[in-house]
Amino acid sequence: MQKNLVIVESPAKAKTIEKFLGEDYKVLSSYGHIRDLKERGLSVDVKNDFKPDYVVSSGKQEVVKALKKAAKEAEMVWLASDEDREGEAIAWHLYTVLGLNENDSKRIVFHEITKNAILNAIKTPRHIDLNLVQAQQARRIVDRIVGFELSPILWRKIMPSLSAGRVQSVAVRLIVEREREINAFEAEAFFRVQALFLLPDEKTIVKSELNKRFKTKEEAEAFLKSLMDATFSVEDINTRPGKKSPAPPFTTSTLQQEAARKIGFSVSQTMSIAQKLYEAGLITYMRTDSLNLSTLVIDAAKQEIESEFGSNYLKIRQYHTKTKGAQEAHEAIRPTYISSRKVKATAAEQKLYELIWKRTVASQMADAELERTTVTIKISNNSSEKFLTNGEVIKFDGFLRVYKEDDDDENQDESVESLLPPMQLDDSLNLSEATANERLTQRPPRYTEASLVRKLEELGIGRPSTYAPTISTIQQRGYVIKGNKDGDAREFTTLVLKNKKLTSQTKTETVGADKNKLIPTDSGIVVNDFLITNFPHVLEYNFTADLEKEFDKVADGEMKWTDTLHKFYDLFHPIVEKVSSARTDHKVGERFLGEDPKTGKPVSVKIGRFGPYAQIGSADDKEKPQFASLTKGQSIESISLEEALHLFGLPRTLGEWEGKEIIAAVGRFGPYLKYDSKFTPIPKSYDPYHITLEEAGLLIKEKKNRDANKVIKSFTEDAGLQILNGRFGPYISYNRTNYKVPKDLIPAELSYDEVVKIIRSASEKPAKQKTRKVSGNSKK
Repeated sequence: MQKNLVIVESPAKAKTIEKFLGEDYKVLSSYGHIRDLKERGLSVDVKNDFKPDYVVSSGKQEVVKALKKAAKEAEMVWLASDEDREGEAIAWHLYTVLGLNENDSKRIVFHEITKNAILNAIKTPRHIDLNLVQAQQARRIVDRIVGFELSPILWRKIMPSLSAGRVQSVAVRLIVEREREINAFEAEAFFRVQALFLLPDEKTIVKSELNKRFKTKEEAEAFLKSLMDATFSVEDINTRPGKKSPAPPFTTSTLQQEAARKIGFSVSQTMSIAQKLYEAGLITYMRTDSLNLSTLVIDAAKQEIESEFGSNYLKIRQYHTKTKGAQEAHEAIRPTYISSRKVKATAAEQKLYELIWKRTVASQMADAELERTTVTIKISNNSSEKFLTNGEVIKFDGFLRVYKEDDDDENQDESVESLLPPMQLDDSLNLSEATANERLTQRPPRYTEASLVRKLEELGIGRPSTYAPTISTIQQRGYVIKGNKDGDAREFTTLVLKNKKLTSQTKTETVGADKNKLIPTDSGIVVNDFLITNFPHVLEYNFTADLEKEFDKVADGEMKWTDTLHKFYDLFHPIVEKVSSARTDHKVGERFLGEDPKTGKPVSVKIGRFGPYAQIGSADDKEKPQFASLTKGQSIESISLEEALHLFGLPRTLGEWEGKEIIAAVGRFGPYLKYDSKFTPIPKSYDPYHITLEEAGLLIKEKKNRDANKVIKSFTEDAGLQILNGRFGPYISYNRTNYKVPKDLIPAELSYDEVVKIIRSASEKPAKQKTRKVSGNSKK
């Protein structure tokens, strides 16, 4: 009989902890939450003070059975789930479902998985914090109410299978609003003037920029012409000291942002890798908004910095968390052992670990000392405009020796040079070349996953444990995609003054291109507009942030969890009833573009079951309306009448090929070619509106060859029986069911009777019981 049973969330965590405890301890995993609200229905008794109806989660029955057996055999059960609200809720559900009491169970928490931390936690157990449990419970019930009451309205008013979430809907709103800002943005052209000056040594060139920008080509041209007769000299040299301070150690959101910028990880990828590092005992708990570092860690960092770089690189700092929230761990994300600069792990884990190590150590290092210099160059015939040359020199690298923080600025200042050559006041300079480049004012940038996390944090929406799930959910639901925008080609003018000769060149560049940015889909835009129109208060940024603050108050014991729910429900539910009973004259999200010039019928675009589409005519017409799917890159928000009418150019007859007609069309599953009553899909590299007869013939020929090689053998005894070549090798196809061909047989040599025997043998085998795979690091 085992004296002690320790229960954690994941097998990986259990394996690490087991190393630190003796034979008297058995460590098992709950595989995340073991209990949740029933999947069907609201599962919350609103009239009975929001009493939740919990059941053991699907696929967890065997886990619970094993834990109950182990708990009965143990003298003491240690509930060691994570120390945030989710972890506290897991501990409480275990306590309840396993039938534990305060005499035979204890709650322990730790923010790093090291021997000292585990043993110290066992020495200092505590009771389950019901305030944290109730804060988690309040959040879970609010989210269930929102999803349960809003989703059916979206199904009826827009289309089936849509769903809405409290925080997710606000995140979608941010992305939709940014997209509209971009679409409404009107770029203004301006001319930026730069010059190359030759110093008195007649060897050294220095780059400079004019302190004014011109709105028109004529203005820029006139200025460059004025330089032909001007002389240039150094009017002022301003040198001033500066410094840069290190960023604080990582919180959840800053780790997600920096990992995206420096390593290219998605938010969910960062959290998955961080979870593995934590469970392996390599870093502290990864869901936190604390900036605090323990005294032990600061002392370890001090030793590391002094031995590696010298005492002049050391500056002890204590950072304080600005955001309030009782649910999070009490220390920043850091390595468990500062002395371990590298760890044995996968390449991705090593990259993230090194990032965390560098950020932690750098936070305790001295400021970088800089010298910033600005040289002002006078134009003899122009008293108002000056050329400016900026330089920045690092006099002492300090924390930059280890780490430099990145940012999201897409328009870095190119006018700062690192080291300026020696110059003296009144030095005469010769103009080597001056250029005026036509530029455009920059539109607002689309959100990346990292910048969206930062925005949510700024607004006080969500908490460290919710950022990654929120961003994953809005993409999984099809409201947002992480994609690329090709941008548009545009011509711009460059004016060049060289050897007192002014020339003008027209060049081409691509503007507005984006990569791996969050872009709203038509579904996301329509759902967002519907929710904002009908539930404006619920989707207010302040409302969502204030609700988070109320959850914090519940966690602090300052507010009853049921009071939070009553306050929310009394506002939310009446709006749901009002919107649900309201009738609309047209489909939500429908946009009328005008009339078809041929028929005079209305042309509209809307969202359907299979995506956005255009329609000519209406349901009231005697003739059935015509439908055409929007193509990739088109949106119901921006498509024009002409573009919509162009979609009805299909089906399109291309001509005859080998005596039969080829037709290009678009169907439910995308564009295709119809030839000889057979169908060939059109790849993405071709456009059904412009594909030629020759290209179509080639595609049909290629498909014929593939199909010919697909059939290994057919049988005259039964036309529905075939042996085919598949993606994973040869297989038998019969009555829409596939059967494996045993590896020791040659498919082409099988007889009809042998194939029938294989099918019968496979049919007589008992079906394998499906088991649900559960992830050790998942939390609902």
